[in-house]
Amino acid sequence: GKFYSHVIRSLKDIEPDLLVFYNYPKQIRASIYSTNMIESFNNVIKRKAKPKAEFPTEQSLDAFIGSQAMSYNDRYFNRIHKGFGQVQDTLESYFD
Repeated sequence: GKFYSHVIRSLKDIEPDLLVFYNYPKQIRASIYSTNMIESFNNVIKRKAKPKAEFPTEQSLDAFIGSQAMSYNDRYFNRIHKGFGQVQDTLESYFD
């Protein structure tokens, strides 16, 4: 208690946001708290930016990343991530 009281207080302050994924169905919890999709996208960006080595302006880098994000979204648009197909009706009811 007395050694880590500041840390414990901080965790209690953010607890509702920290564990919000428990409000969703069990089938999709792993997908929500996993960073696999983000890491995959980051690897795509790194692999495609490496040959370019340097961008002349920050705007050109922004445009490159934006075009890569749109391409990535188009490629996986119809993909249903693990568990989401099973609970689609439940998720839609959350947003009605």
